[in-house]
Amino acid sequence: ARSFADIGDIVRGKDLYLGDKKEKDRLQSTLKRIFQKIYNNLMEDLENDKIKGKNNGKVTKEEARRRYKDINDIDNNFYKLREDWWDANRETVWKAITCGHPGGTYFRQTCGKNDTWTGEDCRCAGNIRVPTYFDYVPQFLRWFEEWAEDL
Repeated sequence: ARSFADIGDIVRGKDLYLGDKKEKDRLQSTLKRIFQKIYNNLMEDLENDKIKGKNNGKVTKEEARRRYKDINDIDNNFYKLREDWWDANRETVWKAITCGHPGGTYFRQTCGKNDTWTGEDCRCAGNIRVPTYFDYVPQFLRWFEEWAEDL
């Protein structure tokens, strides 16, 4: 769950780890490019929906622009868009981490009281939700917990 939470922090631009400055700058630059592209695609899709009359209660282009083009975000980091993207995709990221590798053993191979075999699935049937909200716990608090375990 910690790796998952760290990925969430990185995507949302909330990672506190200083590490190698050049590498961190390169990562942030790449994320800015990716979320600029997501923003541009969103604006294009909303414009096309408007032209085709398919808005049907969806967010309008102007509403999305107001939400994601924050005047305080002069570097175009798209922090609000990154947060919304994470909220919408965290379950998919969790599945990729826990089930993406063939033969992965992140979860035990049995379910329930009778230890029923999970078969070819990497988790119990119906259990597709992310079992943690660690990704919303501030990173420094997660670090305190990790450091306490090392004592």
